[in-house]
Amino acid sequence: MIEQLHEVVRQIEQGWTAKHLLVVGDVMLDKYIWGEVARISPEAPVPVVRATHQSQQPGGAANVAMNLSHLGAQATVIGFVGNDEDQRLLAKLLRSNEIEPDFIVAEEFPTITKLRIVGGRQQMLRLDSERQGARPERDSLRLFERVVAHLPGSDAVILSDYAKGVLTVEVCKKVIAAAHARGIPVLVDPKSADFTRYRGATTICPNLGELAAAVHLDTRELTPLLDAAQSLVSKLDIEFMTATLGEKGIALLRADRRVVAPAVARQVFDVSGAGDTVIAVLALALASGLKPETAVELANIAAGVVVAKVGTVPVEKHELLAALAPAIALDGADKVIPREELVERVALWKANGERVVFTNGCFDLLHIGHITLLEQARRFGDRLIVAINSDRSVHELKGPTRPIVGEKERACVLAALGAVDAVVVFDEPTPLEVIVATRPDVIVKGGDYAVETVVGASEVLAWAGQVKIVPLVEGFSTTRLIAKGVGE
Repeated sequence: MIEQLHEVVRQIEQGWTAKHLLVVGDVMLDKYIWGEVARISPEAPVPVVRATHQSQQPGGAANVAMNLSHLGAQATVIGFVGNDEDQRLLAKLLRSNEIEPDFIVAEEFPTITKLRIVGGRQQMLRLDSERQGARPERDSLRLFERVVAHLPGSDAVILSDYAKGVLTVEVCKKVIAAAHARGIPVLVDPKSADFTRYRGATTICPNLGELAAAVHLDTRELTPLLDAAQSLVSKLDIEFMTATLGEKGIALLRADRRVVAPAVARQVFDVSGAGDTVIAVLALALASGLKPETAVELANIAAGVVVAKVGTVPVEKHELLAALAPAIALDGADKVIPREELVERVALWKANGERVVFTNGCFDLLHIGHITLLEQARRFGDRLIVAINSDRSVHELKGPTRPIVGEKERACVLAALGAVDAVVVFDEPTPLEVIVATRPDVIVKGGDYAVETVVGASEVLAWAGQVKIVPLVEGFSTTRLIAKGVGE
């Protein structure tokens, strides 16, 4: 189970929206021509792709910002662009995703683009358009001035290096020093094999090939590779190194110890942008005060989500929470939530295409009838909300001797059930306000109800939902259990 799970879920659902991160690096525009392959060209031994549609997506450092935004955070991205149509399209795409582009137009350098031709789910060809060479020193100075201007409102800085001319030795040194002076963590996605340019950062996040190049070892020699990486931690004055190891997972390397989070088993369609997702999640986790070990586990899960997609596509907040669902299901504490958080969680479930079921009751002295109801209710959808009456509400409904079990204990017991995905306590006489706030797809009640007597039925039916009545288990009720106890 992921460490600090309760705090992780709380940060994803609530905390990340308050975070602002600064991304500095090589911005690009990723273009796609999508099509189908049915034959080989008679002109040359190459597949013929029949184009069906085209798309564009922010890439490079801009894709890091896209990941941050889709995870709920605020992001500003700084980098070099050309004075061209691709720059204007890139800026428009970023703004439409609520990302602030702060670009420096470098004369005589076009906006970097990568055109990918995809047949089915397979990338057939990539065509890069760029001009290589160092930017003028005055442009690097302007870039650093923009960085300094944004630092006061930033919770973390990401240096996204694609070796396209932004992150020179001098720029890295100055940005890291300026952020360090303000106590702001700096995370680096490196491209240069000389990691000394990133000295003093919080963490450097190479992939397996980049790490091997930096320590001059073969990628197949994993143990010597990780040993060499650990020795760099002290030499580079970084807190730890985070190495993505492909199918082997992600390694957190400190000077004196290391932890490897195994890769999450997924069908891999495209690794484009996976490193951007990893560093975005790491940065948000560290900016939220989570432990580095927890941050690495979370980034590993996010990477497993994004490699199952085709193209440069960011991870979504609801996808990350869905990937955490099995762990949440084993931790009852994360299921008992206040109404405001429940509304947010339901929105994420629905964004993930999940069908939400609702039921309610006092659930005082849980018995087989309750369990059967909950198990049957869960079969009507993908997520089950159980709303329970507060102690005060039960007291008014059932009399001065009830409840037998307090609301906190009742909520915890229900949350421990595998069929239940969320438990919320309501203080009103009926759960109508909770129903209206969460807008479930299905309401389920026991056989002692008729549709017309179910609270919230008319509202749910009005938004095209359903009301389901399931049979009761004969001979079981809280009242009978209490009477039996008194008789004995």
